[in-house]
Amino acid sequence: MSSYLITGASIVGGEVADLLIDNGEIVAVGTGLEAPADATTIDAAGLVALPGLVDLHTHLREPGREDAETVFTGTRAAAKGGFTAVFAMANTDPVADTAGVVEQVWRLGRDAGYADVYPIGAVTVGRKGTQLAELGAMADSAARVRVFSDDGDCVWDAALMRRALEYVKAFDGVIAQHAQEPRLTQGAQMNEGALSGVLGLTGWPSVAEEAIIARDILLNAHVGSKLHICHLSTKGSVEIVRAAKRRGLEVTAEVTPHHLLLTEDLAASYNPVYKVNPPLRTKADVEAVREGLADGTIDIVATDHAPHPVEDKDCEWSAAAFGMTGLETALSVVQHAMIDTKLLTWADVADRMSYAPAAIGQAADHGRPLEAGAPANVVLYDPRVERTVVPDESVSLSRNTPFEAMTLPGKVVATFLRGTPTVLDGELTTGAVGRGGNSTR
Repeated sequence: MSSYLITGASIVGGEVADLLIDNGEIVAVGTGLEAPADATTIDAAGLVALPGLVDLHTHLREPGREDAETVFTGTRAAAKGGFTAVFAMANTDPVADTAGVVEQVWRLGRDAGYADVYPIGAVTVGRKGTQLAELGAMADSAARVRVFSDDGDCVWDAALMRRALEYVKAFDGVIAQHAQEPRLTQGAQMNEGALSGVLGLTGWPSVAEEAIIARDILLNAHVGSKLHICHLSTKGSVEIVRAAKRRGLEVTAEVTPHHLLLTEDLAASYNPVYKVNPPLRTKADVEAVREGLADGTIDIVATDHAPHPVEDKDCEWSAAAFGMTGLETALSVVQHAMIDTKLLTWADVADRMSYAPAAIGQAADHGRPLEAGAPANVVLYDPRVERTVVPDESVSLSRNTPFEAMTLPGKVVATFLRGTPTVLDGELTTGAVGRGGNSTR
């Protein structure tokens, strides 16, 4: 492995210091550090150094929809966005509901070498909501799955949800719920409200999300397990989770970058790039989730990166697929919505986008402070620049970004995965291909 001396970086937005990286670790953090003769020096003056970002909610589509994304292309997009670890959702084809499929995804991540890939196992067989999947077998597999979700579908059966929460206690697992009451969202296309009536699109009521969150929090309190709420999007959901945390219940929650910034008004364009599950909500909801992220009610930012091929989005709204890409723009959106508005500091971002998601997902080698002895998972980010989002410049296979033509702040200058640069000078490198990127937990 090469040695790197990063000079003059602002450590999580605070003190200015040098970082010496050697043999995959951070060897020293301080001023006036001396590097080995063969070390490469990177001038990081004006840059923020962050721990490698961790995304607890990514759709890599492989196996089954390699026309939309692969583990290789998705992890390249992750690296470009400053992520060193991603958790791959189970809605693949075949569904990641067996040890064999999760191990396949895990090994594909090792071979790609751009980010560590932690497969998320399905809660139910085929994500059909009728029978528990092989949770124990996936937990005992080489992938050592600890997070389980039917994301894209809600575990709507309360008895089955209770059993899942009870089952994962045996290996300290987490159930990540896609909170969507199916009977309240049949045919739903966008947020329910005055605008959905004007546009003639079937509304998606906030209560469909909030009712499931409230139910599952009560179930989890009864069982004493770990519950994670995926892509929380409403003011009411924030209030429910806040009340649960005041009671000391073991529940965590995430918000996506797009729900921190975009509102339902964009649906008036009938452009399917703005069609997402859960839907874009009101300005009041956006303000509430920002406040929830700032005060710790919402634990993390997770991208819900959901790539789709052109034909699945280039059609009428009602026929279009739900979902948006997000890995390459996440940090910029968070800067715009939370840093530039003074709601978070860079130290807070390190917590919400690295420390906390790594802890929830039990990714032991990630989410570590930038200190001597830690794995060299490091991001250098320039918050001073601005960029216009151009979909064709994405390294993802898909182009369905809702931020097209928007001017966003900041740019990832470098990403290091255990001391190996996956991005340098803002461009992808050859990464750690073939080196077996994933470590054990």
